[in-house]
Amino acid sequence: MATVNVNRNVTDAFYRYKMPKLIAKVEGKGNGIKTVIVNMADVAKAIGRPPTYPTKYFGCELGAQTKLDHKNDRFIVNGSHDVVKLQDLLDGFIRKFVLCPECDNPETDLVVSAKKGTIQQVCKACGFHGMLQFNHKLNTFILKNPPNLNPAVQGSSLTEGKRPKRISKKQESNGDMTKSDEESDPTVVAPEKVADEVNDDDGGWLADVSEEAVRARALDLSSGVKGLTISEDLEKTEKERMDIFYTCVKTALEKNNVDAKELLSEAERLEVKTKAPLILAELLFADEDKIPIQAKKHRILLLRFTFLRFTHEDIKAQRYLLNGIEQVIALHKEKLLSMVPGILKLFYDYDILEEKVLLEWAEKTSKKYVSKELSAEIRSRAEPFIKWLREAEEEDSDSEESDDDLEIEYNDRARVTLQTETIKPKVIKKDEDEDGTNDVDIDAI
Repeated sequence: MATVNVNRNVTDAFYRYKMPKLIAKVEGKGNGIKTVIVNMADVAKAIGRPPTYPTKYFGCELGAQTKLDHKNDRFIVNGSHDVVKLQDLLDGFIRKFVLCPECDNPETDLVVSAKKGTIQQVCKACGFHGMLQFNHKLNTFILKNPPNLNPAVQGSSLTEGKRPKRISKKQESNGDMTKSDEESDPTVVAPEKVADEVNDDDGGWLADVSEEAVRARALDLSSGVKGLTISEDLEKTEKERMDIFYTCVKTALEKNNVDAKELLSEAERLEVKTKAPLILAELLFADEDKIPIQAKKHRILLLRFTFLRFTHEDIKAQRYLLNGIEQVIALHKEKLLSMVPGILKLFYDYDILEEKVLLEWAEKTSKKYVSKELSAEIRSRAEPFIKWLREAEEEDSDSEESDDDLEIEYNDRARVTLQTETIKPKVIKKDEDEDGTNDVDIDAI
């Protein structure tokens, strides 16, 4: 049987975690057409999850009903579905519910607490232990059908098969059932066993009642954001936490899998969100020739870090982004110093850097991230663009004074083009898109 890597993003032929390729066949016709996943039991065993989970996941993603027949190992999704598409969907399931968010290792278990309504993920490889990081329709199914539940009853009511057998009035008058009756009837649950079930419903893990853990569970239940990881990361120094975030961003870029929400959540977990733009600038703009392309490609990512909820600017984060841009310029002085006005206008036009922050930055040099001499030179080179900003601001204020009698609030300032006699800074020549058109016109400022 052909096998593939459990994590198909890993191309290493010697990767130890393998699973069978999905085998699916379409049966029936018309309204009764359905897709049978022939080897779902084998695939599920390879990834360490009940076969009901990926089958239900397919149903959720495809908007189709599913049928789970454990007795005959038949797992069915209504409708006709291509096996290639199902394999791609399985990759999504593995990424969300199998791979460890810390080490990408599939040696994980799900610990379900139906009482608390939480799903925790535990990695046996790196020791990670935290809340499941994805909110999905499947979460509800997992809560009702935990992994340690008998597969034969998964997909049905949790109470079915566990409800104690009713005792007739005759038996009640003659006393309780005999011990042998209780042992022979699997549906009868002794009171002490019920108590043990209640106490052990979180899979043997003691509940963490610390303020941080409680806050993490509350966030997971209320707003659905990423649960805080129960780890020792927050006890590390800021530099160590920045290094962790650096590795996270670098790995995402290498895999070409940059998820803005995940990176923001990781920065917030490590409590380095404000300074994170320093790292983003260093990694995103490492190639000085592709700064415009990368700025456009990762605009949403940068906005998530430099703005609070996309509406109010995070002034400190924008200042750190400017410091990061200064560091990039310092690494490629010969090429980028002459392009400073165009670089700043690029980030201004994309609304990543606000006018107020740029004007404040231009007022004072700093030697914290680059030498004081270079800091002064960068600001000197930026003067044509800063002058343009000031003139535009003055024109806006004059316009507002003349319209004092009008009760209209302008949120966006009109862009003002410089007159022909204004000094024009040297601009960045940006790579063209495949269709031959430029992404952003960084022309005369």
